[in-house]
Amino acid sequence: MKKVIIFLGIVIVIFGALAVVTNISNSEKAEGNPYGKDSLDPATVDQLEDPLYQNQILPDELEEMLSNEEDAFVYFYSPTCIHCKNTTPVLVPVAEEMGIDLKKFNLLEFENGWNDYAIESTPTLVRFKDGKEVDRIVGTQSEDTFKQWIETNK
Repeated sequence: MKKVIIFLGIVIVIFGALAVVTNISNSEKAEGNPYGKDSLDPATVDQLEDPLYQNQILPDELEEMLSNEEDAFVYFYSPTCIHCKNTTPVLVPVAEEMGIDLKKFNLLEFENGWNDYAIESTPTLVRFKDGKEVDRIVGTQSEDTFKQWIETNK
């Protein structure tokens, strides 16, 4: 019985140490991140260096743009969404090719965005004109569909 208790104690200590090391590692990676947060979800941390996930917009920045009646294309996504992982490599190059400043809004880090912008599923691309939503496209789409949608909304 003593051996079982000692074994369980060792296992608990090992898991505790792993949790601490993982937290420290994620905190170090989170420092200086574009989200302005002290800790990030591991899925977001994995995308910090990915060129497809640059040009992030924070909730306050988007709110300010819209209150200033500015125009924007905003891509609402989640790093854990398989459909987003399939869409981003198609959409981002299309937007760049068409000269669109595509802002990316990470709904995993800023969950209020779901309600604030009536996002029902990801991925969702929204066009704001004069600070108001004028159109949106939802779900995985073909390159041609994104090109056509962007051209219509330029």
